[in-house]
Amino acid sequence: MRFYFCTEKLKRITESLLLVLICFMSVNALCATRIDMNANWKFRTDPANVGEAQGWSQNIPDETETVSVPNTWNIGKYSRYEGTAWYFKTFPADPSLRGRHVELHFGATFYKAHVWLNGVSLGEHEGGYTEYYFDVSSHLQPINTIAVEINNQPKVDTIPGAPLKSGPGSRIYDWWPYGGIVRDVWLTVNDQSLVRWQHIDSTVSGSQAQVSAQISDRVAIENYSRKKEELKIHLAVYSQTGGTPIASATQTIAVTPGRQEVVVPLTIQNPHLWDFDNPYLYSVVCDLTRDNGDFLDSIHDNIGIRTIQIKDRHLYLNGQRVRLTGLTRHEDSPWEGLAETRGTMLHDYDDLKNLQTTLTRPVHYPQNPFIYNYADRNGILMIPEIPMWQFSEQQMTNPRVIALAKRMFTEMVEQNYNHPSIFAWSTDNESATDTPGGIAYFKTMYALAKKLNPQRFVSFADDRIAFVHDPSTNASSLADFVMWNEYFGTWDAPASQLPAAINRIGKDYPDKMFIISEFGTPGIYATNAQTADQLRVQTIRKQLALFAKQDWIAGAILWCYQDYASYHNLRPGQPDHYVDHGVVDQNRQRKPSYYVWRQENEPAHIHLHWTLDSNGIPAGFSADIARRSIQEIPSYPLVHYRAQWMVYSADGKEIATGDQPVTSMETAQTILGKWTVKDPTYLHLELRLYRPTGFLAQTGELVWRYPELGGFDGATPPQ
Repeated sequence: MRFYFCTEKLKRITESLLLVLICFMSVNALCATRIDMNANWKFRTDPANVGEAQGWSQNIPDETETVSVPNTWNIGKYSRYEGTAWYFKTFPADPSLRGRHVELHFGATFYKAHVWLNGVSLGEHEGGYTEYYFDVSSHLQPINTIAVEINNQPKVDTIPGAPLKSGPGSRIYDWWPYGGIVRDVWLTVNDQSLVRWQHIDSTVSGSQAQVSAQISDRVAIENYSRKKEELKIHLAVYSQTGGTPIASATQTIAVTPGRQEVVVPLTIQNPHLWDFDNPYLYSVVCDLTRDNGDFLDSIHDNIGIRTIQIKDRHLYLNGQRVRLTGLTRHEDSPWEGLAETRGTMLHDYDDLKNLQTTLTRPVHYPQNPFIYNYADRNGILMIPEIPMWQFSEQQMTNPRVIALAKRMFTEMVEQNYNHPSIFAWSTDNESATDTPGGIAYFKTMYALAKKLNPQRFVSFADDRIAFVHDPSTNASSLADFVMWNEYFGTWDAPASQLPAAINRIGKDYPDKMFIISEFGTPGIYATNAQTADQLRVQTIRKQLALFAKQDWIAGAILWCYQDYASYHNLRPGQPDHYVDHGVVDQNRQRKPSYYVWRQENEPAHIHLHWTLDSNGIPAGFSADIARRSIQEIPSYPLVHYRAQWMVYSADGKEIATGDQPVTSMETAQTILGKWTVKDPTYLHLELRLYRPTGFLAQTGELVWRYPELGGFDGATPPQ
């Protein structure tokens, strides 16, 4: 995350203000500025690929449409368009920008983009889910035109690409190829030196009485001048509440033209540790100045201090063993496609939290920065992945594919290094990792991952592990832990064979922790959506119970949250449509499986009992609340929760209420409530257990009716 400052104290300048700023004011020479470029683009498809030959890179063609980005053309009349399209934008630049370092940034473009400025080719970028930029300092004119040519067609050597592993009948990957400028576009204006990124590692040491966190901040400085400069790096760490820095450091460096990296150490005493229900974040601000104090640049990243370990096939967060669950989610909706707005992402991830999510992959490709930030702030562990989906050995040994995978993986890691929500990286999904070529690919990517980010674990999603009888021929034997895409009962084999398969692979990989990285029920295994969801409910209940019995299974992730658009031919003759696989449909309408998943993943056990007066009428209640044991899935510590209870009469009026903290549920905690009611005929008790983050964890209910009206009707008989 980058802070942008100038003497006018502008951090982010909208495009309407940009015209005033650049046309009528000079940009201060010691100012780092971000300029929003999302509005007023022109768009046109190019089905015959004539744009380059006809000079569209220099002159905007006729018959364009006005759009704002983020944008995908696969909404509305171009929903099925697969091919080339163009985006154009014209903007002014003041002469005062001369001598400044100006970059044009794209948050993501799907899939292959070629970018021009004023007819000059800036370069190309391949891949639909990561940020890239171009230096445009020497190309700016008083009036400028950006032209972006984008192609969204998958090929055998693209990532994602045509999945040869699935056979000739599977023409395309299992989600929609949303072409377009699918995330933000912006300019940055800097002096000739800037901070490209900071990568922050932390190590926790000491005893309970005196804990400290050693911070190692690796800062990349780039000098675009032609001379060596004496610069200063100022680091400051702030607590979640802000105020004065709790730690700081300053280092002077001599930066030659080009990039230079420097490591700055810091120590935080008695740090707050990040976890699911207490996702405490520190802010690390890195300022770059000249030796005389002139300000040049500043970036800001949030970090969470935590320890994640795999020991004896078990997962530990901050020294405590955990078993986690969650759902995957495609970046997809009928109204926005891949070009998601903050509102859609916020709605869906709030819903994932309400579904008890503590772990997700989250899907087959790097996510919008908003999603990683959300997971940091709200306590979700993630395993991001590059979109190597169902690649064959032929594809995994293709030098072009390997080079592209390495670049995509590097971009994913470098851009998301500091997020505490990320605990591992994934190199591919359901590919030929049980072949010599697939094993060689994983070895290459594993080595790259450990070079880029030694502190995090590395794995991949394996759909073949239950059918490979020699672990030495499967790359999962080389991973830090195993991710198993398990579809017994549908794609893989009859559900009756799952217990035996679990027993066998548990013995085949005796030193590996497992996470079920996918399980669920695709709708094509039923005659209609209602029956499919009934099967999904059975899968959730039966398979979660089966996973819980194997203590080396540390987590389970349901595929998936919502139904999503796909070209993938799930059965011969089936038209491309939304894949029925979610607990909500594509419009976020909840299915019965939604409520079953939420209930099956509640973090605690709540036992409610009426307290009766001498006449046998409830005058209060007691509630025993305890976390799930480690023999269950999910299971994790529950600290600093809150219990809120309400009692209602038959007409819905509130009779009594209470609110009580529940500091720890390692052992059962008792909540008591009481009231005075004259001649009640009906009482409805509802107890709500809230997480420290404010999300509702679960509820418990009891209903009492006067005997002549049917008597007790509740989960626990009156005591």
